[in-house]
Amino acid sequence: MSTNLDTLKTEIEEFLGKEGFNVFHGYSRATEEEAVYWDCERHPDYREFLKAARAAGTTLIVFHRREFDAETLDEALDQLEASGVNRDDYRLTEQRLEELRRYEGFTCAVELSFDHEGRIYIYEMRAPWFEEFTTLMDDLDFAEPETHEEGEDPMGGYFSKN
Repeated sequence: MSTNLDTLKTEIEEFLGKEGFNVFHGYSRATEEEAVYWDCERHPDYREFLKAARAAGTTLIVFHRREFDAETLDEALDQLEASGVNRDDYRLTEQRLEELRRYEGFTCAVELSFDHEGRIYIYEMRAPWFEEFTTLMDDLDFAEPETHEEGEDPMGGYFSKN
């Protein structure tokens, strides 16, 4: 797979127009609870997804693309700084995040979605390096130290202080 999904993005846009789909350029819907995801690993061809959308009677497709930017990396580095990771992991993660700067400006994710009978059906393709980035961010979320109000019992009062 390409490191930049711009070609795929352009190809999808042209295909949508040629096939008569109405395109709504929207935000990612990947966080919706009602989402059902297309198996892009086994069926990576977006045309299959759109064929299913057409069979469901859909003519409106929500199209979203994400561009990797410096702000995203800067926020990741800030999150790393605030995390509770050890010094070696910190250096390795910081180095990898800095290496990802070479992808700044690249399209890192392309998403198509449609609604049908109360569900949101999603096709999402991500560049492999962006998958790595999201894994790094998930690891940082997990490593963040818990914060407690002063005087608050971090164990929630469930254990004896004996």
